[in-house]
Amino acid sequence: MTTYKDAGVDVEAGEEMVDRIKPLVRKTFTDGVMTDIGAFGAFFKVDWRAYEDPVLVSSVDGVGTKLKVAFAMSQHDTVGQDLVNHCVNDIAVCGATPLFFLDYFSTGKLDQEAGFDVIKGFAKACEENGCALIGGETAEMPDIYGEGEYDLAGTIVGVVDRKDIIDGSSVAEGDALIGFPSTGLHTNGYSLARHVLFEHYEVHDRPEEFGGISVGESLLAIHKSYLTTIDLLRSVADVRGLVHVTGGGIPGNSKRIMPEGLSIDVDYESWNRPALFRVIQKLGNVPEDDMRSAFNLGIGLIAVVPQADVDSVMAACEADSPVVIGLVTAS
Repeated sequence: MTTYKDAGVDVEAGEEMVDRIKPLVRKTFTDGVMTDIGAFGAFFKVDWRAYEDPVLVSSVDGVGTKLKVAFAMSQHDTVGQDLVNHCVNDIAVCGATPLFFLDYFSTGKLDQEAGFDVIKGFAKACEENGCALIGGETAEMPDIYGEGEYDLAGTIVGVVDRKDIIDGSSVAEGDALIGFPSTGLHTNGYSLARHVLFEHYEVHDRPEEFGGISVGESLLAIHKSYLTTIDLLRSVADVRGLVHVTGGGIPGNSKRIMPEGLSIDVDYESWNRPALFRVIQKLGNVPEDDMRSAFNLGIGLIAVVPQADVDSVMAACEADSPVVIGLVTAS
């Protein structure tokens, strides 16, 4: 007799984990949530009366090979936060407010503790962003993943009034680019970073340049949510465009919001490049063009505003350490 468990899928373990995460998930519930987790579909009611012309905004993403660092460090809650914050930023730069988030957690053999920690990270970040974690899927797929490995994906849905959409259409020549610091690599460039760093270090090594923290800790720094920063920006300035600096770096992501005929002129010496990036470039002899296209280089968000609004932004957002990094030019 061969059971499903013999084939590598433990249904009972999955059900036990769902029961364990319910209290965490319920803490994220907002007024719009209509169902508990475990239903076939998640129901969410939006108060459309709060909007003149509401538009739904959605995004889906993962955290890439940052997971390999999490496996090596046996630290699983931070990548859950990474995924939520990444998705939140992707719709926040469009002007949207997050409503709800759904996750996908797939693994070869379910490790309940690792799975619990990942979802604990989801819940923590959802609560911090005012976003409900309303559903997800946990899948065991033997032979697909190596021992102790898993993959993550997340989907977020938010809403914005049509008149408040930020899409770069009003960006003009001469507008200022104001950068806001990242907390590290965020969730991009890990294949290059790992290739370079792990030729020289183990995850628990503490290079002098890293200021006392280990290589693994530096690489697992949580992807920052810029939701509150964006809300503040919009209250003090005419925000014509916002760039979430992810894969493709500053050049690749800025293109997404530049109207035809315009480009950006970035002064890469205008901010202090964090040690992690300097070490990667030096150890790997990585060309500057590759650094700029693979990494955020210490700038996780860019706001495009008229020159007349620069002083207001710098004063209002002082706690977020903004820096003018360039301007919009004719291409």
